[in-house]
Amino acid sequence: MTLATAPSNATPEEQVAAASSDWRRRVAHAFSRAAPRYGELATAQQAMGEALWQRLPDHATRVLDLGCGPGHWTARLAHHYSKTDASTRVVGLDLAPGMLAQAREQHGQRLGWLCGDAAQLPLADASLDLVFSNLAIQWCPDLDAVLQELQRVLRPGGRALLNTLGPGTLAEVGWAWSRPGALLTFLPPQVLEQSAHQAGFDAVDLEQVGERFHYPDLPAVMASIKGVGAQLSRPASTLTRRDVAGARERYEQLRDSEGLPVTYQRLTLDLLKT
Repeated sequence: MTLATAPSNATPEEQVAAASSDWRRRVAHAFSRAAPRYGELATAQQAMGEALWQRLPDHATRVLDLGCGPGHWTARLAHHYSKTDASTRVVGLDLAPGMLAQAREQHGQRLGWLCGDAAQLPLADASLDLVFSNLAIQWCPDLDAVLQELQRVLRPGGRALLNTLGPGTLAEVGWAWSRPGALLTFLPPQVLEQSAHQAGFDAVDLEQVGERFHYPDLPAVMASIKGVGAQLSRPASTLTRRDVAGARERYEQLRDSEGLPVTYQRLTLDLLKT
């Protein structure tokens, strides 16, 4: 895929815009490519989403599933809230067209589907009661812009329930490959809290929990990561057989009775717009 780049004589503003465009293209491409097998491979992501589910408010009629992927949580939210209010409207938004195609195929057009950027939501001011987002905002390069947008689109009394990832996520993978194992550097909890307060959320609750999952071998570990759109910082095409053999040998040193461990540092944000 060809990515847009700014010309050498571009202004700083044009360079920033080009970098942002490149980021959106890369992420949309990676997650669109992962869409067909996302539901099969995203067992860890779905398990962590249950922590958000336990925090759902009793009532919400206008709901956004931010970074909806193939629509698993969008459909659950619609079913949950429509039981008490038939007028409930749930919309799933994702940057990746491939994910939205899967969502439409699996759940039909009865739910709303939007292709958009979390930092530029195509929604009206004060139009939502609830934003639900399971493991999406860690891919966004401008956290401040995302949280400001959530503050803008929520009604007074509305809530944003967000799962993201913190430092230490995929530590075993990074150690096995002798390099950072994630696509990006994860922000620490204090930065998330500060950004939420700066966006205008007065009530900010943050929970950090280490979640550990197990896989039978290195290919299964890597499939669980790459298969949901994430990837190693070093392109796979540059990895040699020696690299792979070395990573397998190092990872085996971490094996326990359940298999090869993969740790996620789940950060759950519960934000109230007062």
